[in-house]
Amino acid sequence: MSTVTIEPLLHGYRRENLNHGHRTKILLKPNLLNYSFKSVSNAGWFCQFRKLHTIKASSSTSTDTALVETFDSGDVFFKESFPLKRTETVEGKIFVRLEKGKDEKNWQLSVGCDIPGKWILHWGVSYIDDNGSEWDQPPKNMRPPGSVSIKDYAIETPLKKLLEGDTFQQVKIDFDSKSEIAAMNFVLKDEETGSWYQHRGRDFKVPLMDYLQDDGNVIGTKRAFGLWPGALGQLSNMIVKAGASKSKVEDSRSESRGLKQEKRVLEGFYEELPIAKEVVIDNSVTVSVRKCLQTAKNLLYLETDLPGDVVVHWGVCRDDSKKWEIPSPPYPPETIEFKNKALRTLLQPKEGGNECSGLFTLDEEFAGFLFVLKLNENTWLRCMGNDFYIPLSNSSCLPAEPTQVMSTTGKSEQAEKEVSQTAYTNGIIKEIRNLVSGISSEISQKKKSKEAQQSILHEIEKLAAEAYSIFRTSVPTFSELEEAAAESEVLKPPAKISSGTGSGFEILCQGFNWESNKSGRWYMELKEKAAELSSLGFSVIWLPPPTESVSPEGYMPKDLYNLNSRYGNMDELKDVVRKFHEVGMKVLGDVVLNHRCAHFQNQNGVWNIFGGHLNWDDSAVVGDDPHFQGRGNKSSGDSFHAAPNIDHSQDFVRKDLKEWLCWLRKEIGYDGWRLDFVRGFWGGYVKDYLDASDPYFAVGEYWDSLSYTYGEMDHNQDAHRQRIIDWINATNGTAGAFDVTTKGVLHSALGRCEYWRLSDQKGMPPGVVGWWPSRAVTFIENHDTGSTQGHWRFPSGKEMQGYAYILTHPGTPSVFFDHIFSHYRSEIEGLISLRKRNKIQCRSIVKIVKAERDVYAAIIDEKVAMKIGPGHYEPPNGPQKWSFVMEGRDYKVWEAAS
Repeated sequence: MSTVTIEPLLHGYRRENLNHGHRTKILLKPNLLNYSFKSVSNAGWFCQFRKLHTIKASSSTSTDTALVETFDSGDVFFKESFPLKRTETVEGKIFVRLEKGKDEKNWQLSVGCDIPGKWILHWGVSYIDDNGSEWDQPPKNMRPPGSVSIKDYAIETPLKKLLEGDTFQQVKIDFDSKSEIAAMNFVLKDEETGSWYQHRGRDFKVPLMDYLQDDGNVIGTKRAFGLWPGALGQLSNMIVKAGASKSKVEDSRSESRGLKQEKRVLEGFYEELPIAKEVVIDNSVTVSVRKCLQTAKNLLYLETDLPGDVVVHWGVCRDDSKKWEIPSPPYPPETIEFKNKALRTLLQPKEGGNECSGLFTLDEEFAGFLFVLKLNENTWLRCMGNDFYIPLSNSSCLPAEPTQVMSTTGKSEQAEKEVSQTAYTNGIIKEIRNLVSGISSEISQKKKSKEAQQSILHEIEKLAAEAYSIFRTSVPTFSELEEAAAESEVLKPPAKISSGTGSGFEILCQGFNWESNKSGRWYMELKEKAAELSSLGFSVIWLPPPTESVSPEGYMPKDLYNLNSRYGNMDELKDVVRKFHEVGMKVLGDVVLNHRCAHFQNQNGVWNIFGGHLNWDDSAVVGDDPHFQGRGNKSSGDSFHAAPNIDHSQDFVRKDLKEWLCWLRKEIGYDGWRLDFVRGFWGGYVKDYLDASDPYFAVGEYWDSLSYTYGEMDHNQDAHRQRIIDWINATNGTAGAFDVTTKGVLHSALGRCEYWRLSDQKGMPPGVVGWWPSRAVTFIENHDTGSTQGHWRFPSGKEMQGYAYILTHPGTPSVFFDHIFSHYRSEIEGLISLRKRNKIQCRSIVKIVKAERDVYAAIIDEKVAMKIGPGHYEPPNGPQKWSFVMEGRDYKVWEAAS
C-alpha cells in the first residue's frame, strides 16, 4: 500500500491546484492477522535487489525494441489484459479553528480538510448541564446552509470547496458565545468511501467551557496557534475562564449557569490533525505471446502501467500441474535467480516513463509461463489469489479467465497416500491396544500406580483424538451429510434443541465491549436495554465474564465462585439475567476454562497455588509450561502464557469445573456458554463439560491465523476452517464455533474489492459456514477485534456489507454491541427483520450466483436475494418474482414476492 503525503500549509484563501506527484512515498501494509510491517520505500528495496547476483542478459535493448514492434502482427496467439487493484493511502490534515466574529458575542468554528473527497461534517453540541457524552442538535440559527438533521441528536453539513478544482474544503459554524453550549462534537465522514474519521478513536470535542474533563478527545486546549491555510494572522491559545471562583454553597444551578455565561471569555485557537484516506488505484498488466519463426521459440511480452520499480517473479511449467521451474537462458535484462526456485526480472521503463515492460524468450518445450508482480518486499499482486498463468501453446490456448493453481495427483500417487494413511491408522490402533495391554498387565500385577495410569489414559485420549481426525478425512463431512439431508426434505426447525445450534433460528447479540467494565455498573446499564434488544429481534445475549479477575475485563479469572466483578456484583448479575428472561431472550455466560490466575506462590516463588472455593495445588497446572512449573500432564492444546494453563486431564479438575458450570446454570440462570480460548485444550473435554451442564447453546472461540502467501491472503482457506471443524468434531458437535475464516475472507474481499474470494473452489461459501453451517457462528467484530483494542478491525465503512452477508446467510449471526447502538442500528434492524420474516436459519441453503471482482450475489432458500460490492446485480424475474426490500452503501437485498 503506498502513501501519498499532501502538503497542507498553503497561504491565502485563493489556493492553486496541487501536484502531489513529487510527494509520493511507498509504505507497506499487508493484510496479515495480528501482524504489521515497517515501511519500506521503493528506493530502499531496489538497493537490496541490486545486491543480489545478477544474470547477464544475452539480448540487447535495440533487439528487444525491434521484437516488441512485431507484437502488433497477426501471429500473436495469446493476448490478454488483467486488471490490477492496489491501495494507496493519501495523507493530509484536518484543520480546526475557533475565532472571534464581528464582535465579542459572535464567534465562528471552522473545520477544513485538504484531502480530495466528498466530506460531510457530522456534528452536534453538548449543553452545560448535559451528563455523559450525549449529543444534542444545535439551535436552527446555528446550522449552516445545506445542513440536514439526523434524527434528534446530530446535524450533517457538507464541506465546500472555496474554488472549483481545489482540494481544500471547509465549513464554518457561527454561534453565540453567551449561549448555554458547553462543547461542540463532531466526526468527519467521507461519503465516497463511507469511512468515518474520529480523534483517537472517539468523537472530536471542542470545549467552550473550562470545566469539561479532557477524556482524550478534546482539541483546542493548551495548544499554540499555527497558520490556518490562508493569511489569517496569529491567535493565542484557547482559554476559557469562568471568572471568579464559585461560592462554597451555590444558591441554585441556574445562578451558577448565569455566572459562567457572564464571566467566561473565549479566545481563539487553531489546530491541525493528521488524517489518512485509503483509495483504490486501478492498473493493469497485458501479456502477449507469439511464435518466433526464425528460432521456433515463444516470445512473451509483458507490459504494465504500475508505477515505480516493478519486478516480475516468474518461472515456467511443463504440464497442467503448473510446477514452477527455471528455464535456461537467455533472460531479459536485470534478471536475478531467487533461491533456485524462480527468476526475478526488473521491468524496464518505456519511452515516456509512464509504463514499463519486459520481453521473455521461452523454449517451446514449456506449456506455461507463471508469474506474480512484486512492487516491494511485502506488496505482491496476484490473479484472484493465485499465480498468473499464461499458456505457451496456440493449440492448447486456454480461456482468458484466471486459472486456479491446484496440483493434480495421479492414481499411483493417490494409492500411495491411501496405503500410507492406512498404515498410519493401523499403527495408531496398535499403539492404543499396546497401551490398554499395559494397563491390564499393571492391574494383574497389582502395581496400581495412579500417576502411571493417569499418564497412560491421557495418552490414549490424545491418540484417540488423532485417530478420529484421520478417520473423518476419509468419510463425508458433516456439512455434506447435512446438505444431502436438507435437499431431500423441506427445511424446518430442528425437532430437538441442540447445544451446538439452539433452535437453529438464533440471532446473537454481544452485550458488551472492551470498555464496558469501566462504569462499574454494566449489568444495570444493560438491564435497561433488555426490552429494546428483544424488540430488535435478538434471541440470545452474550454477557461478559462474571468472575473475579486479575484483569478488569474478566479474562484472567481467579476465584471462580466469586462473582463480584468490575461489571457489577452477583445480585446485579442475577437481576440482569432475570430481566432478559422476562423479555424472552436466552443468556450466555462467558466462561474461561483454559487458564486461571493463582492466589499464592510455591516454594520456588512461582504463582501456581490456588485459593478460594477451588483451592487446587500445582498438579492442576499443565506440566509443559515452564512459566508456571505445573506438576500436571502435558497440555492438550496451545499455551496461553499469561496465566497458569489448567490440566483438564485431571479427574478432580474436570469434576470441579462441571460442578461450577452446573452451579452457574442453577444459581445465576445462564442458558449457555461462550467458551474462551478453546485452542488451549482438547475439544473432548468441552463435550464432557457440556454434557454435564446441558446448555441451550454453546459457542467456542477458536481463533488462529489464516493462510497467506507473499503477504496476501490465500484464496483457499480450507486448512484454516478445517482446524475449526476438527475442534467442533472433538466436541461431538455439542458446541458451535465462531467463524473466524469467514471474517478473514470478508476482510480481504471487501477491503481490497476482491469479491470473488467469497466463493470457494466448489462454489460454496469459503468459511466454516460453507462446510458445517449449523455450527458456524458468524460475526464481523467483537471486543477483541474491534472496540478500543482493534486487534483485527473490520474494513472501515464496510461494516454494513458484512452484516448484509452474515444476516442473510446460514449459520448463527452475532452482532457487536457497538454497532447496534450506532448509526448502523436502523439498517441492522431491517436485516434482522428480513431474516426472521423469511425464516432464514442456521441450515439455510445458499446458491452463489455471482462472485466477481466487484460484486458478490447469492440467493438463500429461494426466499432472499442479496448482493454486496459496488458492482451491479439484480435477481432475475422469471417464474420467481422479487421485491426490493432495502439497500445501503454497496449492498442491496430482495425477498421473494408472495
